[in-house]
This record gives sequence, structure tokens and C-alpha cells, in this order.
Amino acid sequence: MKGRYIQVPSKDGTFAAYLTASVDGSGPGIVLCQEIFGVNAAMRAVADHLAEEGYTVLVPDLFWRQEPGVELGYEQEDFARAFALYKDFNENLGVDDIQASLTHLRGLPECSGDALGVVGYCLGGKLAYLAACRLPEVACAVAYYGVGIENALGELEGLRGRLVLHIPELDDFCPPPAREAIVQALARLPRTEAYVYPGVGHAFARPAGAHYDKPSALLAHERSIATLRRVLGPDYNLSALWEEHIRHEFDTRDVPATMATMVDQPYVNHIPTMTGGVGSKDLSRFYRYHFIHNNPADMRLTPISRTVGASQVVDEFIMSFTHDREIDWLLPGVAPTGKYVEIPMLGVVKFRGPKLYHEHIYWDQASVLVQVGLLDPAGLPVAGVDTARKLLDESLPSNTLMPSWPTSEGKPIV
Repeated sequence: MKGRYIQVPSKDGTFAAYLTASVDGSGPGIVLCQEIFGVNAAMRAVADHLAEEGYTVLVPDLFWRQEPGVELGYEQEDFARAFALYKDFNENLGVDDIQASLTHLRGLPECSGDALGVVGYCLGGKLAYLAACRLPEVACAVAYYGVGIENALGELEGLRGRLVLHIPELDDFCPPPAREAIVQALARLPRTEAYVYPGVGHAFARPAGAHYDKPSALLAHERSIATLRRVLGPDYNLSALWEEHIRHEFDTRDVPATMATMVDQPYVNHIPTMTGGVGSKDLSRFYRYHFIHNNPADMRLTPISRTVGASQVVDEFIMSFTHDREIDWLLPGVAPTGKYVEIPMLGVVKFRGPKLYHEHIYWDQASVLVQVGLLDPAGLPVAGVDTARKLLDESLPSNTLMPSWPTSEGKPIV
């Protein structure tokens, strides 16, 4: 738990809320609306994650009128108690409490900017939707598997800000007719997005939950952050942040400075060789002993293209070097061959706020092995340095590895 509990005043009394400040000290404000299990460890983890992304997050205790301080787990008895609280919950008063939370959040020194957002899960997803439709101060709302939205589609008449809904295909609480009604209703409106996640059920994005689906959760988070950045900010120069990281990796070759550009628990995965590290300790060890001081002196990166998104950078480049030493991360266990190597590479670089979270680096290892003489390309659908040269010069011949290519010469094209 990185934040603290504060008291939020409302017209009916005060209630507790978990507050976690932006990694920058202050940032755009978000009210995070709980599941039916209260402001538990999972909700606090979501809030802390959003704080790492640059937001100041307030998580109000929306069950305070029924039973203050509810914090449930996910055992059978917890579900029974959670559903009982949900059954007696008054949604209208819940929206009132969200409005009180937004008002209080705006006045905190940790909150910057005029635009405010609401994010919610399950019960909180429905409340985030209602808040977007009813409260003019909500500039952006993101709802994960909100329950019962299909029964409140008329509320969309009041929508003024941007709205994003994440809907699991197999959500037992939102059967196909309900899902289709929601998707069709949003399709008719500007500034709205409804995403359906195939093959997953309710709570697919709950951290460490039994129904957690990592690919869907990561994609949903990326979409959420893209929307929040667009409406609320903050605006980070990810390209400059990435350049600073690269500078320390390849120019200054400074391990502490490299790690300082990253989150507390980052990871790096060089996909073809599965080298890198997970967590600060192992990644620091990897950088110090197997990467930064392990690269050839003439190693050079030639940029080809760069795509910058809301929270990630995708770099296309050519890496070139002389294989004059054993390169643990690229050719582990291979003695120096003295060969000059050129490799097309792709890096997918994810950020959390202003800090680098992970790197996924891809390349064609067969091309590398051909160039250092460890793989004979004869009779195999692999190439060597030509893969890099064709990336730089698209006019070089295509389909040279396809024996069947000449057979289509002159055939009609329809």
C-alpha cells in the first residue's frame, strides 16, 4: 500500500477513501470505483498502478452508508457477504458520493489540472458509467465489466465527456443480448468506445484474481491509458525518455543511470534468446555483467522507424557490430568469430508514467547464426545480412527464398 486513507466530506456525512499520489507528486485526478468487495488490496493495487502512470487516485468507500471499512477477499463466504451488500446498495447515493469525491479530489494539492476522470470495476464499472452520464465534471470515464449498464442506456443522453467500456465476451452478468445492446448504443455516439474481449469472463482484469487473463488485461489497460492520456494528460515525451535510456545503455554504459530510467520492478526480455531479467536486482545484474559492458565497442544502432503511443514506443532499427567478444545476451556461449553482423530488430518498449517498465526485443536469430557462420543457409528458408540490407533498400529482390516464385511469372492477376 503506497497511499494513505483520508476523509471525504459529503452532504450526508464523511467517509473514508484511499488516496495515492501521482509518481510526479501531483497529477490529473481520477476517482476509482470499487468492486462489490470494497476497497480491498486489489483495488488499492489498481490505484497504485494508476499512480505510477501519473495520476492521483482517490478510491472512496462506497459501502460506508451500509458498513464502513468493508474489505473482502474472494472466498465463498466473501462472495456471499459482497452480494448482500451489493443487493442493498443505492446507486443514486453512490453517484452522489462519487461527486463528493471528485469535488474533494480537485481541492487536494496532489491533484493538478481541471479535467477529472472516473474508472470503475464491476459495481464500480456501472457507477463510472452513471457518473459519466450524470456529472458534467467527469471529462473521461472508463468502465470494466459494469453490471447492469444495458438497463441504463437512456442515461447516455447526459454524456458530455469521453466514455470507454471494457466488456468480456463470456461475462455471466452481461449475456449476449445485453452486450449487443450496449455496443450498438455506444456505436451511435461520438467520443465513446466499447471493446469486447473474446474468450474471457467477468473480472478478467482483477489483479491476481482467479479469472485474470493477462493478454486481455494488458490490452484493456493500454486502451484505458490511451483514453486517459488523451483527455486528462499527463503528456510525457516517451521518445525522449527512451532516448535517455538508450544513451546510458550504449554511450555512457552507466548501469545505475540506466536503471534510474526504469520503474522499481522492471523487466527486459530479448525474445529469441530469452535473456534479460525480471525485477530490479536481476536486471541490474544482467546489465552490469552480461549486457552494458559486454557489447562490442563498435556496436551501432541505425534507426528505421519509431511509433510512439500513449504508453509505449515501438522502434524499428538495425543493430550492427563486429563479433569480437562473446555477447552473452545475443549469442550466449558462442566464442568470438570476428564476423561483422547486421541485424534488423524491433523493440516494444512499455512505460508506466515517465519510467520505462519493460522492453520486448525481437530479431531473426537465424539471420545472426548465418552471419557468424554457425548456420548453413543452403536449402533452408533463412537469410543472412540480406535481411538488413533489404530493410534499408526495398528495391532489392523479393521472394528469393521461394522456389515457386518463378512459376507464377506471366500468370494472370485478377
